Amino acid sequence: MLTVISPAKTLDFESPLPTQEHTQPDFLEQSQQLVDELRSLSPDDISSLMKISPALGELNHQRFMNWSTPFTPDNARPAVLAFKGDVYQGLDPQQFGKRDFAFAQKHLRILSGLYGLLRPLDLIQPYRLEMGTRFANSKGKDLYAFWDQQITEAVNEALGEAKTETLINLASNEYFKSVKKKTLNANIVTPIFKDQKNGQYKIISFYAKKARGLMSAYIIKNRVKSVEELKAFDWEGYSYQAKQSSASELVFTRKEQA
Repeated sequence: MLTVISPAKTLDFESPLPTQEHTQPDFLEQSQQLVDELRSLSPDDISSLMKISPALGELNHQRFMNWSTPFTPDNARPAVLAFKGDVYQGLDPQQFGKRDFAFAQKHLRILSGLYGLLRPLDLIQPYRLEMGTRFANSKGKDLYAFWDQQITEAVNEALGEAKTETLINLASNEYFKSVKKKTLNANIVTPIFKDQKNGQYKIISFYAKKARGLMSAYIIKNRVKSVEELKAFDWEGYSYQAKQSSASELVFTRKEQA
């Protein structure tokens, strides 16, 4: 199986690294092109484009100005250890061992507005550029137009390397839209996480994001290779619900937290 997840807006470039291994992103040339175009924007333009505060607009303007190749361990950090949002709380890559990183490197991919598609150990520099950002660029009206088929082709290549036709979609809708289903050489399986609240089961964003990370870690730690094995996921109280599930959607529920 190959699993895809989203990146995070929150970053960590400070904490100690559990591994010194790293690789280079495949799409640095395209990232450079995007950065060159983004540099034409003022901090206020960035604030408006990304709907963020003036302080964050200034920070991200500075990030684009400071972005430079080549990437080295001195100026960049492995992607899976640089992102720090809810998904990555669940994933907890700081606890990975050498074999976990090796498995993840083959079976996990991170979708990115700036970097296209990342392996866990691909180096990145600090940035913020969500896939849904309507940044008109030289290739079209937004980032989906910019990446076009490139992300899908890279996912197909990763599927081939992993010798699988199963893609586990643990990314958000915003990011998974960058993968063109019509040209994808895979069966897509999307896990759904529902938490009980006031007696009803519903998707609660914070819990669902963390659960996507938990399931990604479960796949990596247990070297899960099939959808049947994935149904055994039971971390932090979740359990598979066969009657609510289908071939393309696996539903997991969790009772209300005390």
